[in-house]
Amino acid sequence: MAQTTEILGIFDHGAKAAAGARAILEKGLGDVVAYSPVPDHAIDQALHVGVSPVRLFVLIGGLLGCATGFLFPIYTVLDWPMITGGKPLISIPPFVVIAFELTILFGALGGMASFLWLARLPRVTGPPAPDERFTNDRTGISVTCRPDDAAAVRASLKRHGASEVKG
Repeated sequence: MAQTTEILGIFDHGAKAAAGARAILEKGLGDVVAYSPVPDHAIDQALHVGVSPVRLFVLIGGLLGCATGFLFPIYTVLDWPMITGGKPLISIPPFVVIAFELTILFGALGGMASFLWLARLPRVTGPPAPDERFTNDRTGISVTCRPDDAAAVRASLKRHGASEVKG
């Protein structure tokens, strides 16, 4: 197995960290992991992070909720018919409210469940951030590279504005 080195660059702005990550990935120097106290779209674009699949689960949950909102009341009135005032048993307008509410409920539950599942939460234990400043006001780039690329990675991180380079 090949030996690897981990180098940590600490940046004061997410844009600088994104530029450093992009440069390392373009040169093929190693694998990059970003740490940030807030979501940063520049880092997402630099690391080629795609669109979250959570919205697909919300759509599926909403469609299931809408279908449930129509099917359950229809089943209920067919199984226990109660004719009032000569109105038809299956009348769509009264069922729209139920379908609407269940669409929202199932969509929200699907979104929350998929978020927790895709984020692998809850994590009871796990590795802490490599530097506690990443949870406060700094952005970090962790690069796993071959030992012979370490000098080039350090130079690239410094060139792109890293205030500190560890490792």
